Amino acid sequence: MRALALTTAAILLCARVPAEELAIVGPATLFAPGIASTAYSDVRLTLSPDARLALWFSRNRPGGAGGYDIWMARRGRSGWEPAAPVPFNSSARDFDPAFSADGRYVYFCSDRPGGVGGDDIYRVAISRGGFGTPELLGREVNSSGNEWAPMLSPDSSVLLFSSNGRGGAGRMDLFTARRRAAGFEAATALPGEINSSADEFDATFLADGATVVFSRARDLSTGAVNLFHARRESYGYGAGMVLTNRVNTPGKSTYGPMLDWSQPDQLTFTGSRAEAAAGGADLYVVRYRLE
Repeated sequence: MRALALTTAAILLCARVPAEELAIVGPATLFAPGIASTAYSDVRLTLSPDARLALWFSRNRPGGAGGYDIWMARRGRSGWEPAAPVPFNSSARDFDPAFSADGRYVYFCSDRPGGVGGDDIYRVAISRGGFGTPELLGREVNSSGNEWAPMLSPDSSVLLFSSNGRGGAGRMDLFTARRRAAGFEAATALPGEINSSADEFDATFLADGATVVFSRARDLSTGAVNLFHARRESYGYGAGMVLTNRVNTPGKSTYGPMLDWSQPDQLTFTGSRAEAAAGGADLYVVRYRLE
């Protein structure tokens, strides 16, 4: 029996089975019900570093420029004020907003005219006067396929995103592009086992800059989506471990994770849970702890 136990342990070590490195602390909380989380489909919440501005996108909320738009809400003295569409929306699809850690930019995706092809990644500067003019990122990042869910790392050195137009392991995969003064270096797939023949997309770094939380589905167009996490090791990222049911909901899709810059021990995500408003996906926040 002892010899068998030693052999099994050696096999597990060689297989690089990851330890549980991410603990979810407490229950997930619905974000700004009736303002951001509504009866419409509300996705990918991002919060500014000063906690005064929230952005997300909706697939079907009326009142925007194109129906598939980015929305914002400002925090007032008594809480979150009524939502409004951002001024840089277009008549095309605008989605997946993400503040940078310093609050100077919002990265987002769009299939508006003038892009490289499919859904492309843009960024818009933020100043006291509001939002600037959207800037298309270059071909080092964008491809003739689709690029989704941009997220700049906590130290602002690396852009994390997903793409189905840059090769990879198959379908949507996770990529990074290192930042340089004039833009970004050519994107490369995340190393290791994290990308697979399934769809890997909608990823965020956590506060350590080494752990990622990401969405995975065998086929995101037909199957349920769950959130996974993986931490970078010397060989790259492992295949990932599924998050607890405090975040994922069996039989439902959970996606759109994003680090909360105003509280870096907090994660935002999108899900259709029991308390979700009728007819749509809603926005949640939950605390985590890195083990």
